[in-house]
Amino acid sequence: MQDFPKRLLDGYKSFMAGRHARERERYRHLAEHGQRPTTMIIACCDSRAAPETIFDCGPGELFVLRNVANLVPPFEPDGGQHGTSAAIEFAVTGLGIENIVVMGHGRCGGIAASLSKADDQPPEGDFIGKWMSLLKPVAAQVADQELLTDSERQTALERISIRNSLNNLRTFPYVREGEAEGTLAVHGAWFDIGTGELWVMDKQSGDFKRPDLGE
Repeated sequence: MQDFPKRLLDGYKSFMAGRHARERERYRHLAEHGQRPTTMIIACCDSRAAPETIFDCGPGELFVLRNVANLVPPFEPDGGQHGTSAAIEFAVTGLGIENIVVMGHGRCGGIAASLSKADDQPPEGDFIGKWMSLLKPVAAQVADQELLTDSERQTALERISIRNSLNNLRTFPYVREGEAEGTLAVHGAWFDIGTGELWVMDKQSGDFKRPDLGE
């Protein structure tokens, strides 16, 4: 027990004295009746872009899947082990999720690595290279845009990647069926870590725009 990170134990102590104490009945209800979130967020593992924090959501409100660079692979039931696809399947067919949001973010390390490896260099690592190869075709196109600066190129790929993941999401038959029946909607969003701005993808144009939050 001495090796367990002290920061986590301190945080847990604060959680039990604060949020859990205030929401004890809510946690008890979730434990007894199960989770019923209506929105799934597919986000990056990056520690700076936690969906529950960004959207100020409490326990039981979001079904969150986080992976490197918030990627969605195409539907490929080939007998392999597909963690991201399994979570999508469970969310849609098991939980009856009504919204799926693919949320990217600024200064994404996975996207930056994809741009630096946009040529034909071999993938690195046992897993990460193959995972990021999902972006290879679009990364190569963005990398070839000589008129863009490095930061513009990265932001462009971060947003194009979201559209690419939405296209892949629609290769899942139950996602397509849900959209066609009007029981499921898919969305794209991009979060700027530096400014805190949220940009939402327009479903018609594909452009990312800041939403009208009202007063």
